[in-house]
Amino acid sequence: MTDAAPVIVCDNLVRIFKVADLEVVALQGLDLVVTEGELMALVGASGSGKSTLLNILGALDEPTAGQAIVADHDLGRMSGREQTYYRRFVVGMVWQQTSRNLLPYLTAAQNVELPMAFAGTRKRRQRAAELLALVGLADRAGHRPDRLSGGEQQRVAIAVALANAPHVVLADEPTGELDSATSGEVFEVLRQVNRELGTTVVIVTHDAQVSDHVARTVTIRDGRTSSMTVRRTQRSAAGDHQVIAEEFAVLDKAGRLQLPRAHIEALELADRVRLRLEPDHVGVFPDRDRGAHDGDTEP
Repeated sequence: MTDAAPVIVCDNLVRIFKVADLEVVALQGLDLVVTEGELMALVGASGSGKSTLLNILGALDEPTAGQAIVADHDLGRMSGREQTYYRRFVVGMVWQQTSRNLLPYLTAAQNVELPMAFAGTRKRRQRAAELLALVGLADRAGHRPDRLSGGEQQRVAIAVALANAPHVVLADEPTGELDSATSGEVFEVLRQVNRELGTTVVIVTHDAQVSDHVARTVTIRDGRTSSMTVRRTQRSAAGDHQVIAEEFAVLDKAGRLQLPRAHIEALELADRVRLRLEPDHVGVFPDRDRGAHDGDTEP
């Protein structure tokens, strides 16, 4: 992460859904900060809460409690008119399903021009041409989606998301229906958008391999941020540049920490653990003496 100002701040974010007489907690006190100009990924298994978070950041849903702020917009306190402005100018969305991104009866150029038409933007044709050139599809501007490959459709979708120069692009499984080679091309376009336009890009996916394409990956588990992988380049003793990936556990504002599943299983941690404060670290130990403390006292 850099010293840039935060563009996304989630503070103790909670989202509870009611299903019949049951309450389902999708987000339970999630904290997240994304800095301006960052290219990062949110990774989590199905049911982890990442899609709920995406919908909140896209102003398609509202938090039950806590706060979500994007580019100085408090997402839990916007009026209907403010939400329309937010979705039109502040965030751009790229969905996994191309049917949600592109209208089938419009050409690539017309799809890119459409958000600008709603916004009343002038010189729409010129900007659409510039954006299609940015994503490498200048020669496909006159083709409808059914004449484009899956990867080309997603690149057009990125251009559509950029049409009104948003602060943030949110990409929901943008390569979920693509092969690995085509996925690499789409990720390269997102990197180029981030690099050349300075747009903050957040990729939401279940694919942990996306960490190879971004500088920071945040893992969501059970509705909370659980770990973070940061990639950086450093020079080796031989003078070569090496990419170093380091995983961190995330400590939220309440002091909660989620240990990696592999650590829990390796040490057979369950229910409660022992903590030991050392001068420069905290030790976490399994409670091997549970039986000596629990259930041994006569009533």
